[in-house]
Amino acid sequence: MLEPEELGRNRDDLAKTLRELRKAKGCTGQRLASLCAMSQSKISKIETGKAVPTAVDVERILRALDAPQSVIEEVTELAKLANTEFQDVRSLWRKGLEKKQHELVGLEKTSKVFRFFLPVMITGLLATPEYIRASLAHVPGDASKAIAKKLERQAILYNASKSFTFILTEAAVRWALCSPPEMAMQIDRLASLSLMANIRIGVIPLGTQSHMGPLNTFTVYDSSLATAENFNGALMMRDPRDVEFHLNLFALYEELAVFGDEARGHLSTWATAYRQGSLCEYGNNPGLSAQPTRSLGAWRENTLRS
Repeated sequence: MLEPEELGRNRDDLAKTLRELRKAKGCTGQRLASLCAMSQSKISKIETGKAVPTAVDVERILRALDAPQSVIEEVTELAKLANTEFQDVRSLWRKGLEKKQHELVGLEKTSKVFRFFLPVMITGLLATPEYIRASLAHVPGDASKAIAKKLERQAILYNASKSFTFILTEAAVRWALCSPPEMAMQIDRLASLSLMANIRIGVIPLGTQSHMGPLNTFTVYDSSLATAENFNGALMMRDPRDVEFHLNLFALYEELAVFGDEARGHLSTWATAYRQGSLCEYGNNPGLSAQPTRSLGAWRENTLRS
């Protein structure tokens, strides 16, 4: 089991271990680079901790050094830890939520293809100012800078060189974080953004049968980083196998979602229901009823991701 306090803190240990294994074998960096088909500069960056190797990189290096299988397994696990970082929500509070927003800006600038799976809330990139304020209403301290930064980040949606796919469950769209009129405006915004050429917004209506339950929110940036959130924090995963797992998981949910006019039809129905106060009178879920707006606890997820 990966302990949260260990994640992301083993990079120096990994670099030192690989360096010592090479030297113990009497192999130069240049020779090792040739044996495992890597550049010498990459080997140097890995051994000095300037670059974090993937588990696949580590296995290639160790097999080139004829390391025992037990050593390969142990050091590969170390690589897994080095490629996974845990950001706990309490640390974010101490640093200030705007710091997380600056980090997200950096990810968004360097990424081209974005995939968001949103089972319980709407991400900040798609949110109205009212929804963002409500999502941070229970965060300790002054959240005004974080709110402003969230709204500023939305400009990335209008960069035609970037591609976005958002998949939301009906529960995420309809979660009453704001007043009914504000929720109607929020849902209208989703429908409006779905008309943009570089944005795909899919919804999974309640009643859609699936063997895969929506356990948590996750985001994939290009094919290089996957993030997964829970109430206590967020995992940042750079190991290619973890990223591939989430890409495959996203594809499964993508098959369940409806897009385009069909999605906008659902969104229009849900927005109208909020305006008319008739949330229990539509669709295939007549047993569902409108509830008073409750944002307690919901801010945790939006704090980390959106």
